[in-house]
Amino acid sequence: MKKKLLLPVVLSLIISAQAIAAQGNKENGKIIYDKKCWWCHGEKGAGDGPAAKFLNPPPRDFTAGWYKFKTTPFDEITPADEDIFRMISGGMNHISLWKGMSGTSMPNWDDVLKEQDRWDLVAYIKSLSGLEQPQKPPISYSGQIKSSKESIEKGREIFKKMCVECHGEEGKGDGTKKLKDDLGFRTWPRNLTKPWTFKVNNDPKEIYTRISNGIPGTQMPSFADPSSKKTLSEEERWHVANYVASIADDIKRPKDDTVLKVIRLEGDLPSKIDDPKWAEAQPTSFYFIPQIIAKERFFTPTMDSITARAFYNDKEIAILLEWDDRTKSIPGDEKAKELAEGDVLEDSVAVQFPVIIPEEMEKPYFGMGDSAKPVNIWQWKSGTTSAPETMKLMNANGFQKIEQRDAAKAGLKAIGVYNNGTWRVVMKRPLATEEKDKDVQFAEGKYTPIAFAAWDGSNGESGSKHVMTTWYWLLLKPATPKSTYIIPIIVALLVFGGELLLVRKSKK
Repeated sequence: MKKKLLLPVVLSLIISAQAIAAQGNKENGKIIYDKKCWWCHGEKGAGDGPAAKFLNPPPRDFTAGWYKFKTTPFDEITPADEDIFRMISGGMNHISLWKGMSGTSMPNWDDVLKEQDRWDLVAYIKSLSGLEQPQKPPISYSGQIKSSKESIEKGREIFKKMCVECHGEEGKGDGTKKLKDDLGFRTWPRNLTKPWTFKVNNDPKEIYTRISNGIPGTQMPSFADPSSKKTLSEEERWHVANYVASIADDIKRPKDDTVLKVIRLEGDLPSKIDDPKWAEAQPTSFYFIPQIIAKERFFTPTMDSITARAFYNDKEIAILLEWDDRTKSIPGDEKAKELAEGDVLEDSVAVQFPVIIPEEMEKPYFGMGDSAKPVNIWQWKSGTTSAPETMKLMNANGFQKIEQRDAAKAGLKAIGVYNNGTWRVVMKRPLATEEKDKDVQFAEGKYTPIAFAAWDGSNGESGSKHVMTTWYWLLLKPATPKSTYIIPIIVALLVFGGELLLVRKSKK
């Protein structure tokens, strides 16, 4: 009975939305477009606005009538009006400089423009390419298969056969093909383990839509196209959608935690990447932002976050850094050359600390320190086919004043391993060094500022062209005193003993 009552309501809402879209005032839409949209999309909607050269991916060319994320079938070029309205309203996983480079530059406008204004924009945008109403309705979800262990396993097997060439063995986008869209722009396969970076969302229905429709203009094909060699049945597409939704790695998602908690260990610290001890450390993830402070500024990153874990003992500190990188960039390697944008450069990661831990909240400038407050920089590089990985130690008082130092003399060392789209690097150093005026001295229970940076060598990143973070905190957590556990036990025993005596006396 409820379903019968609900259906007319849903239909009326759809009809209402279509009616509003049909009544969209394209003249008013142009006025809004000229105020809000042309900076990226261009005066005539060709995607050539003044900001376009700084954006990756580039703004949509509305004159082509070509839309990537639509719900109409693969063989219907025209999107539904609701598809355009949805992108205007909710944006496309908008980039925030303080929340990382997770999506595109297309923001949400639902908190700026009234609903009617957004429908007016739909009408104007469609007029730029002469789009009419689609001839076919949106794809149906009536055959949806609910996620289950069995469905996910079936999806995994299909994924291994059909998807790893681009998305990689574990879905991190580390495939073996260099991809470009139909306009010649470089595209990178989606890292499916990070659903918060999806252009729309990771609802299985949305994933099913992408699998069924493909992404027009890119090398993501339609798996519903019967003429394709990679056709999947409706059931198979639902299994793959359920599998993709299941591989999200929430540990990699940066949250509100701004403190990397360093756990105290008794005995030796782990030196190897695969040491099982690392599972006992507390992971903390941080967003990357592009370096746009100093020349040469950087606007087209491929990496969006980094995860850190750390231990210390009475002598040393060890930090494990993990970040997803679609390519293993080793200069001289032919495979790396095939996937790179231009010359292959070394992959790299760095951590930064103030030389003097501030007693108050004021810290050095996070862009490599300043004239009054120097920073330590530990930088690991992946090496080349003819040279091994390296570990560098630098002191900096800003971008222009950098002192190269001997990492080995300070006891600083590192090792890195790349596997299935992820770099893992372990850095180790004594808590205290002889050069106390040049090196950060770690102290238990003291908050120490820490920042991160990384370079993707296959994306032409070197020098000031890289991603980075602002300052966060590193804390060497003091070990919990044994008395914390013993005293409550003693108190409990005393209370129990006292109660036992009272019971015995009452019986007498």
